[in-house]
Amino acid sequence: VDDYEIVLSASIGIAGFPLDGTDALALIANADAAMYAAKSEERNAYRFYAPMMHADTRRRLLLATELRQALARDEFRLVYQPSVELRSGRIVAVEALLRWQHPERGEVMPGEFIPVAESLGLIHRIDEWVMQAVCAQIRSWEKIGMPRIRVALNVSARWFGHPAFVESVSRTLQTHAVAPQRILLEITEGAMLKLGEDTESTMQALHSLGVAVAIDDFGTGYSSMAYLKLPAVAYLKIDRSFVTGLPDSVNDAAITEAMLAMAKSLGLCPIAEGIETEAQHEFL
Repeated sequence: VDDYEIVLSASIGIAGFPLDGTDALALIANADAAMYAAKSEERNAYRFYAPMMHADTRRRLLLATELRQALARDEFRLVYQPSVELRSGRIVAVEALLRWQHPERGEVMPGEFIPVAESLGLIHRIDEWVMQAVCAQIRSWEKIGMPRIRVALNVSARWFGHPAFVESVSRTLQTHAVAPQRILLEITEGAMLKLGEDTESTMQALHSLGVAVAIDDFGTGYSSMAYLKLPAVAYLKIDRSFVTGLPDSVNDAAITEAMLAMAKSLGLCPIAEGIETEAQHEFL
């Protein structure tokens, strides 16, 4: 088309007569449910209908309704995980982790509701809520004389790529009178890849604002070294999948050492996720 090659893929749902339906209406509805299963699980694939697919669809629809209500009813909360300076043992920062306190099901973890929020286009509203809540928390900590530690928060690909993203960050910081140096935005390699050519201009704008960025889950995505020299990028997070195998796994040790050497030469501060044993601590 106009000298461009366009590649199409298909997600296919299959329902068979008579097991999956005895009339066209039932067969089409069940094939449709199977097609959505193919889209959500893999894409460019096919799935045969199973009764559980309708249950999954109903659950997602219910979750979508409840998710919209959760924002209105203020059911989200943040928990804070400390970041510890390994040499001194001091807590130098915390990472804000999102939780949904469901009135009936209790605590719902992000892995369950974030994909639904992304598919509904609600994710940037949740991201904005997190930013507001973090800034309000920083102010309340300052009032009781807490040390001026940095707070890291995750940013979704959709919100990071939104035209109003940088302006919203700036406005929220100003509204709560929070210094830009007090927050750290964690962005995955995948999120930066989706932004494409606009990544550099967004990073430049964040850098001008004084907001630092951490590359999250480094080494698990595309590992493009070009991202590491962008303005605002100041931290490199070593994914927990590499930390878990330390110090016994030769491969994990080699990869981690290479990341640390690279971070040092580029002047980036490395953060290791999920240290759980003395041996991991000693190695790092």
